[in-house]
Amino acid sequence: MRNAKQIFKSVFAAFFGVQSNSNREKDFTQGKLSHFIIAGVILTIAFIASLVLIVQLVLVNS
Repeated sequence: MRNAKQIFKSVFAAFFGVQSNSNREKDFTQGKLSHFIIAGVILTIAFIASLVLIVQLVLVNS
C-alpha cells in the first residue's frame, strides 16, 4: 500500500508526463484507483486555481 506522499508524487509525475514505467507498474499493483483519482482531482483543482491566480495578478498589474 502506498502512502499519501507517494501517491501525490506519482500523480504529479504522471500529470506532467515524466512518470517512469516501473513507477507506473507499481501504481497499478500497489495502489488503489480511488486514491489516485482523488489525488488527480486535487492536483487539477490546484493547477487551475494557480492559473486563475496568475491571470488575476497579471490583469491587476497591467
